[in-house]
Amino acid sequence: MRKIVLLLLPIIIIGCEQTFDNIIDVLQNNFQVISVGPTEDVIYQPDDSLITITINFNNSSEVTNVFCDVIASDQSKLNASPFPLLDNGNNSFSNEFPLSEFYPNGVYNIKYYIKNADETLQQVAVTSFKYNNGQNQVSPIILNLEIPDSVETEETFIFSVEASDANGLNDVDSVFFELYRPDGSIVEISPGVTKFLMHDDGNFEVFGDLVAGDGIFSFKNSFAATAQKGIWKFVFQANDRSGNFSNIIEHFVLIQ
Repeated sequence: MRKIVLLLLPIIIIGCEQTFDNIIDVLQNNFQVISVGPTEDVIYQPDDSLITITINFNNSSEVTNVFCDVIASDQSKLNASPFPLLDNGNNSFSNEFPLSEFYPNGVYNIKYYIKNADETLQQVAVTSFKYNNGQNQVSPIILNLEIPDSVETEETFIFSVEASDANGLNDVDSVFFELYRPDGSIVEISPGVTKFLMHDDGNFEVFGDLVAGDGIFSFKNSFAATAQKGIWKFVFQANDRSGNFSNIIEHFVLIQ
């Protein structure tokens, strides 16, 4: 869902993604953010790839500089350095930011920062919008499942599956599996939650993944000594940022 968060003053900065050196924790100001944009859905247009980023104050006499960061749906920051918003008069600051057809679909966040008259900096607002890169959206594909056919209880094993997407690997939102016991019951991580997320982050120690970002999603697992013995069913699938689901791969593992 789209959201606008206006951080009313005084402001406590709790984020860890700011790029400034002298952000302070608490600052009392004589102004307030009254609106930001964009907040509506954005669809990429080849002849006009720019969006207008704006922020409006009730009084900007104490504001000397305004910047923002644009965070894509995959949590990557699109601007290499703080992106300046220009003073348009009437307490309004804005600038045009280019988007690309190669950026992933999904919800984007814009974080707004200001520099005060005493050169202190602080985050003052956050907004979000849903981005559509305008490409023909196709479902992701999973393939090349590697998993043993049988394991012993209390034996640690690693399994993996490859995911791809014609719209780019960053369009893959998640790769997951569901797990069924020999008696047919499904395993729940927590009440009502059955999807175990696989990982492509290079964290071999925790998830068994060798290389981050190579499209191979991994999971490290073991069955307790008290687990049901017999044939367990693993059901693998992926989804993309447009909500499309991949093919399904089922595999049966003997737990003994």
